[in-house]
Amino acid sequence: MARLEPTFLVAEFADAEPMLAATKVLREEGWQVELHTPFPVKGMREALGFSERTVPHAFVIGGIAGAVGGFLMQVYPNVVYPLDIGGRPMVALPAFMMITFELLVLVSVLSGISMMFARNRLPRLHHPLFDASRFHLASDNRFFVSLALADGADEGEARGALERQRPASIEKVGGEVPE
Repeated sequence: MARLEPTFLVAEFADAEPMLAATKVLREEGWQVELHTPFPVKGMREALGFSERTVPHAFVIGGIAGAVGGFLMQVYPNVVYPLDIGGRPMVALPAFMMITFELLVLVSVLSGISMMFARNRLPRLHHPLFDASRFHLASDNRFFVSLALADGADEGEARGALERQRPASIEKVGGEVPE
């Protein structure tokens, strides 16, 4: 019995501008589009309609939780086991700021990076796009647009939508994999 991988159509472009223009048109037609480029391209966010804000929110929430946790971790023993030494206050804010700041940074970074991994579905050791014959050029000098073909999506219609954008090549990857 063969297992099924997601099916993709991958279009290769030589320049970033045609790739961005194709992305805008394909998204307007209702296709699920992903871009693969060798470097960040200005305008990718707008072309993809990307407005996801969960990773920055995870950094902020993690920072707040780390700061509160670090502060309370120091206040608790001073209040539960009070030692009156030299007339110092039980809660000495200046003395507690170093650990509070360190835990703010630590928990913020850990929560933000964890959210980034979760949202990007990482670690992913293999993806069907890696099987495309020229996809290795995505880290060198080529730009790729991939269309995910969901269940019931017509491959001919998707190929036609990509061909109207005049890519250098189109390749189908994924699908049924023999075991």
